[in-house]
Amino acid sequence: MTVSTVEYIRYRIPEDQSGPFLAAYTRAAAQLAAAPECLDYELARCEDNFENFILRITWTSTEAHLEGFRQSDRFQDILAEIRPYVGDIEEMRHYKPTAVRGQGAAVPTLYAWAGGTEAFTRLTEVFYDKVLKDDLLAPLFADLAPEHAAHVAAWLGEVFGGPTDYSDTQGGHGHMVAKHMGRGISEIQRRRWVNLIQDAADDAGLPTDAEFRSAFLAYVEWGTRLAVLFSAPDASAPAEQPVPQWTWGAAPPYQP
Repeated sequence: MTVSTVEYIRYRIPEDQSGPFLAAYTRAAAQLAAAPECLDYELARCEDNFENFILRITWTSTEAHLEGFRQSDRFQDILAEIRPYVGDIEEMRHYKPTAVRGQGAAVPTLYAWAGGTEAFTRLTEVFYDKVLKDDLLAPLFADLAPEHAAHVAAWLGEVFGGPTDYSDTQGGHGHMVAKHMGRGISEIQRRRWVNLIQDAADDAGLPTDAEFRSAFLAYVEWGTRLAVLFSAPDASAPAEQPVPQWTWGAAPPYQP
């Protein structure tokens, strides 16, 4: 899993220059938005001292920034816009994210919204009951271990923001991928898997709001397509990676 780089550029801009400064970055931002090396960016202004600004840019990597973007015409176009303020830079550094990260309680995790461990346990129990009765999928799970449903419940719980039970007892993403190696999953089987887990979500009483179900289905689509990819005869196992962390994506939960 590629680890991105966050660049912070701290400015001290005299208040009488803040208007032109913001206007210059508004024009320059078009080049950041168009740069394939840039994941996102944000210019923030200090509430306590209006002279202080921090520009945060997330790059795909430090190398992509320094050897790609910095050598491009887009960088020269940005520099042309913000050159009058280069002397006002107080800090400009790259930072790597650490494992200390998460979301606050203002937006619940998908795990909490779904109903926690009990909800994902119900989901997998209902789901694998359906799978074993399905002519298309049952052959894939002929050697299903008794604890398989519980392991998948732990996996889904961790993916959606719950406790790290799967990582602690089974491993990371590579361990889950290994379970699919050589199985030759077809697209028809993948689509049936997707349909059955959606039916199981209904039967298990998972939330039916549009925001949760769209995020849930987004993960299911992502995960099952990777399963097909890594189950192919010529697939290579990926490097060990942490369990992915799924969030609400485009829309947080609707709470009237």
